[in-house]
Amino acid sequence: MLIRKLFKFENAHIVRDCTTRRCSENIHGHSYKIEVLLQSNYLDNGQMVYDFGLTKRSIKEMIDSFDHAITLWGKDDMAYVTAMKTYSNRWIELPVSPSAEQFSRVIYLIVERILACTGMQNGEREVKLHSIIVHETETGYAQGFKEDAHSKLMGEIKLEEIVFSPQVQNEWSDPELWKKLLAQVPMQNPTKV
Repeated sequence: MLIRKLFKFENAHIVRDCTTRRCSENIHGHSYKIEVLLQSNYLDNGQMVYDFGLTKRSIKEMIDSFDHAITLWGKDDMAYVTAMKTYSNRWIELPVSPSAEQFSRVIYLIVERILACTGMQNGEREVKLHSIIVHETETGYAQGFKEDAHSKLMGEIKLEEIVFSPQVQNEWSDPELWKKLLAQVPMQNPTKV
């Protein structure tokens, strides 16, 4: 069975080297809609694949990190990256350009890591991430699957190369959340939320 949870955020970026000049030469923003699709052949004690309330914890918190932030490509012009970090307190630096396609891969890897670190408490079994859909506009989206997220052909993404600004980290319920996810520290789902 497949379930879907929708998240939203506002974000700015430049996608260098794309064909569209407005996109590749100008900072611009989007109202993103992110669909997280989870799957399992089993249902938990509440007859659910995974309680939607649980997705409002670490998964939502990490996706919300991109809200009202600028997403930067670490290989962009250093003067630009430095200026953006100087004049914006909420930023994320990625090892890949922040296109919808790369957002789907990055968010896939983040959610995959969260699920891998999460101890289930209510009979959930074999809950897996099916895909991530990133709606960049009303008419355009990218859908990333496991093979895309881990594809070397599309450019390898190492979670350790993703950097969240201090303000973003300080707004998490646990400012050490990203460090714990990188270190694969086990997290326990609560019995009730």
